[in-house]
Amino acid sequence: MILKDQAFCPACGSALVERTLEGEGMVPYCGQCAAFRFPQYNVAVSMIVRDEASGDILLIQQYGRPFYILVAGYVNRGEQAEHAVAREIREETGMTVTRARFNRTRFFEPSNTLMINFTAYVSDAAGIDTNAEIDRYRWFSPDEARKNIKPGSLAAEFLNAYLDENPA
Repeated sequence: MILKDQAFCPACGSALVERTLEGEGMVPYCGQCAAFRFPQYNVAVSMIVRDEASGDILLIQQYGRPFYILVAGYVNRGEQAEHAVAREIREETGMTVTRARFNRTRFFEPSNTLMINFTAYVSDAAGIDTNAEIDRYRWFSPDEARKNIKPGSLAAEFLNAYLDENPA
């Protein structure tokens, strides 16, 4: 099925049609370029930020919203997801990631984004210095983080799965 927002060839602008590609099924095809055009989507990272010393988890509030979520951000073209984790945390909080561990992925349909979740450990939690993207932040114990993250959100799904797999 051709997505409405991806109905035209990104190279030449011609309308795409569905065509069978062996081993792939129906794939959008550009007759002008004589090329298959697989659907495109955004890629972002989401981080469970943990203080190495205390084990506490950082939750943030953004854009005037009253609920807590995880630190997250988009992966730049050509950037490795692990590098985006460190960059986003440094940009938004001023902290340095000492190590990061992949948790899981989930496609988030509302923003056409593949979300890649990591746990990122920081050793300089006391030196947090947030930028304008963060309205408020708070460090929570794992149990408190579970209770305070926005219910029903993808952030809650990531956090709860992580905590279920990594009990204190």
